[in-house]
Amino acid sequence: MAYGYREACEKYAEAVEKLAFRLLELIAQSLGLPADYFNSKFEEQTSVVRLNHYSPCPVPELALGVGRHKDPGALTVLAQDHVGGLQVKRKDGEWIGVKPIPDSFVINVGDCMQVWSNDKYKSAEHRVVVNDKKERFSVPLFLNPSHYVMVGPVPDLVNEKNPPRYREYCWGEFVKSRRHSNFKNLGTENLQIHHFNIS
Repeated sequence: MAYGYREACEKYAEAVEKLAFRLLELIAQSLGLPADYFNSKFEEQTSVVRLNHYSPCPVPELALGVGRHKDPGALTVLAQDHVGGLQVKRKDGEWIGVKPIPDSFVINVGDCMQVWSNDKYKSAEHRVVVNDKKERFSVPLFLNPSHYVMVGPVPDLVNEKNPPRYREYCWGEFVKSRRHSNFKNLGTENLQIHHFNIS
């Protein structure tokens, strides 16, 4: 490992985490909540920074960097290189590329925020396709709550006209179930937040 690599990664993670918490404050305020409303849900956070490398593939339509999914946590802060490959699914089902913009981040709302906001914010379904000539690098921070946090619609955001759309679930149990089923053919869909929808 290159000298100073670990220290650089730690500094980066601290800076991006600070940005993520600022975004959480802005989201809370946009929902009419105190800026620090969500902070207590992250006291023993389970957040992760990942360093992704996607090798080029001469026949990219036969390979997929990452299959379609929604991030289960609160927010994802993604730094990507100039190559591109991130795609987001539109409401009409079409996949569109997210053009890399130098010196910027892509912010994905995750499932936790969708549930907390009672669908005022929606998590984005996305995937990564590979390039036929160039390798691609990306560095996401997945901002995840503490293992013991119960995820459900914020009480101040529900009422008779806007009833809760989800049953409460435990973040730790939810993510544990997803991890255990990620690479297994269980004959059923991997656990998703729609399994907690209230009809």
